[in-house]
Amino acid sequence: MPGPGARNLITDVAGVKIGQAADASVRTGVTVILPDERAVCAVDVRGGGPGTRETDALAPHTLVDAVDAVVLSGGSSWGLAAGDAVAAALGAKRRGYVVFDDPAIPVSPVVPAAILYDLNNGGAKVWGEDPPYRTLARSALDGAGEDFVLGRAGAGYGAMAGAVTGGLGSASFVTADGITIGAIVAVNSFGSVLVPGSEAYWASPFELNGEFGGQAIPAGASPGEDWGAAKINPGAGQNTTIACVATDAVLTPAQAQRIAVMAQGGLARAIRPSHTPFDGDTVFVMSTGRVPLPDPAALTLSRLGSLAADTLARAIARGVHEARTAG
Repeated sequence: MPGPGARNLITDVAGVKIGQAADASVRTGVTVILPDERAVCAVDVRGGGPGTRETDALAPHTLVDAVDAVVLSGGSSWGLAAGDAVAAALGAKRRGYVVFDDPAIPVSPVVPAAILYDLNNGGAKVWGEDPPYRTLARSALDGAGEDFVLGRAGAGYGAMAGAVTGGLGSASFVTADGITIGAIVAVNSFGSVLVPGSEAYWASPFELNGEFGGQAIPAGASPGEDWGAAKINPGAGQNTTIACVATDAVLTPAQAQRIAVMAQGGLARAIRPSHTPFDGDTVFVMSTGRVPLPDPAALTLSRLGSLAADTLARAIARGVHEARTAG
């Protein structure tokens, strides 16, 4: 029967592992999405204030057709160093894009990354010339596996979802014809994930098996311009929801790009408002290429894109719910 995978995590997608690390004193963290082998990847950026690494290389018309890892990090621009650390570690293992197969010539690991702004959350941010993100990234990479913690963890450790605690969320779905799709997300949004005046999540219509509390949206809720627990006075660059969707379906870079575009709908389903000038909303899509894409391909892509949006919406609410219920 279709429904969530065994873990209800992105690692239900065969060939994907997750590593994460956090520094409680700094109140920040890093999450690494690590495929077992180089994987097709695409990205869609919708926020007005993004911070990214190597996203231009993922366009369908470019030379790069696969990545070695994807990194999500706190720390604003400082957090982009996490991608450098992962690339260095993978390159030392000769994992990366090979131009010349010569041991004397380094390979080129392709490690796209996106960051969120958590610099004003009260942590110890006076780090001089030694910010913690390279160390956190190496720790996350070394600990990558199939099970991981949700809520205040990884890249979502110091996040805020509007006016409430944000966090790291994940969810999965397995289709009736055996394709698995999963999402992982760090929620640090300007907008609110909660319906005004209630404990229900905007993503409630997509909830499966009570995964984030089972609170239904109140009858007649029609907030208009009432954003509820949003960040009322945001500063530029202080918000962002960054995510990665993975599937075991075989995808071309262009097909992965279409799913990334559709997956952004998950943010709109779970956060009000989303894609604002204050957010850096970025969604990666990764294919591990284990299951052939059923014909007709365009129809299957439509199904997977819709499921990607649903699964990402569930992951957003689940991450915030786990962070809030953990205090």
